[in-house]
Amino acid sequence: MARVNRAFRVALAVPMGLVLAACGSDAPTRPEATARVAPTVVAPSPPPAAPPVGDPVARAREVARAMSDEDLAGQVLMPYAYGAAADQVDAAAAAGNQRLAGVNTPAELVTKFRLGGLILVGFAPDDPTGATNPATNVDSPQQVRALTDGLQAAAGRLPGGAPLLVGTDQEFGVVTRIRTGATQLPSAMAFGAAGKPALTEAAWHAAGRELAAMGVNVDFAPVADTLGAAGSSVIGSRSYGSDPAANGRQVRAAVRGLQAAGVSAALKHFPGHGHTTGDSHNGLPVVKGDWEKQDRPPFDAGIDAGAGLVMSGHLDVQALDKGVAATFSRKVMTDVLRGRMKFAGVAVTDAMNMAPAMKWPAGEAAVRALNAGNDLLLMPPDIAGARDGIVAGLRGGSLKRARLVEAATRVLTLRFRKAGKAQPPLTAVDSADHHAAVAAADAASITILKGSCSGPLVTGPVTVTASGDRDTARTVLVEALQQAGVPVQAAGGTVVHLVGYGDKRTDLSPGAAVTVAMDTPQLLGAARSPTLVATYSSSKLSLTALAAVIAGKAKAPGRSPVAVPGLPRTACKA
Repeated sequence: MARVNRAFRVALAVPMGLVLAACGSDAPTRPEATARVAPTVVAPSPPPAAPPVGDPVARAREVARAMSDEDLAGQVLMPYAYGAAADQVDAAAAAGNQRLAGVNTPAELVTKFRLGGLILVGFAPDDPTGATNPATNVDSPQQVRALTDGLQAAAGRLPGGAPLLVGTDQEFGVVTRIRTGATQLPSAMAFGAAGKPALTEAAWHAAGRELAAMGVNVDFAPVADTLGAAGSSVIGSRSYGSDPAANGRQVRAAVRGLQAAGVSAALKHFPGHGHTTGDSHNGLPVVKGDWEKQDRPPFDAGIDAGAGLVMSGHLDVQALDKGVAATFSRKVMTDVLRGRMKFAGVAVTDAMNMAPAMKWPAGEAAVRALNAGNDLLLMPPDIAGARDGIVAGLRGGSLKRARLVEAATRVLTLRFRKAGKAQPPLTAVDSADHHAAVAAADAASITILKGSCSGPLVTGPVTVTASGDRDTARTVLVEALQQAGVPVQAAGGTVVHLVGYGDKRTDLSPGAAVTVAMDTPQLLGAARSPTLVATYSSSKLSLTALAAVIAGKAKAPGRSPVAVPGLPRTACKA
């Protein structure tokens, strides 16, 4: 893929790829009404122009050059929509789409604005980006496939006939959109703990095949952020760890796995969100330090591996352009990303309905982001306002047509590269071979930071407890322990206690013999249990791997990819 990217650099100033964000900013809305709403009447599209034969770059150039101002503006927009189907939605979803874009259905949104892409979102309360995803488009793999088929049918009727970019935030771990019916990878930090890029690539290839089978062709992953000593509450286990070089090896592997399966990877959050404790959903975090050494390496690795997209972060990276959010900085998005790092793909903004992008009206923010060097605008808060602002910028001179044509050409190049690709069958989703590939990575990630490294971790009957609302994880571990031959009872046994994302303390079960961290492991530094274990994830396959270690049927070969106060990276010597 690196060679493909270099070839595109010769063929086009900046061709293939694109980058997207991961969050919106409205309050969660839950459709309750069930009455079906018929689609609004939309004027028929003109017949699709026959794209020129040849490579995707040439086709994209020809189509973009012939587009009207309004159609060019639509190419660089990637909003979300309400509704779990393309053409039929309930009354609440229709009302949401009317507020958002003046249409009833997602398909009408694609048609009305001649969109380059659409992002599928999902609300979950235990997700650091959950409050910024007001709609839920995903339920089951079958539903997602039907939705994406409908969206592609709508896109196919537009001039040019290029496949629509359909993206989602399937990072796995705490940020996972499709949670049921699909193979669940562990968090990025678990892969960092395993430290085996070959396992990472195999697992992400499995994930890519499943996304492709569901009709998702862009994944806003992997996270290429490197964690600083203070960590980052919004990034946390979404990062592979604190070592930039090791993270680079993991990012490269994830990109290769995804893209070999036909899904474009999007590196985020450029130039790096891990060395700040701020949250760019709510304000403009400041990133200090040596960017070249602490944040750049994983992005270089992902670009070299051929990532199709890079997502710009709403970040004040003081080493690059002090006081200016990277999304709106030409120094960052053009001089650094294009010039110094030679990225030839699509640059996509983080969500334009996050606080740092909302300081201007939607149209002005869109023009500023495009002028900085972004090619795709993710989740604009006012779709018509963004489009109309872009058109007004063209006609008023604040946005050069050549810049918009360049951006649209990059988006169309990526879209045309999706044409004619064989789509895996839905039977590939949640398949046994994918489980095996992911289970191998889970088994390699389990880390003992304190306690014995041989034999069972406990003897006699076990009682599993959990802090917070973690009944699902507790039940999964109970079943996995029973399958591993460990007797489990509701009370009175040796306590194995689970902690996870959002927990602030570990002493909710002070008598626990084993405390398990299912997210970042730093909480273990204050735990009193004689045995401390990190899984970095609460997925079924992660907890199954944990059960094997507790039962003494497997070793714990992982090594924490972040420092934990008072504890070694692992208590087990190789």
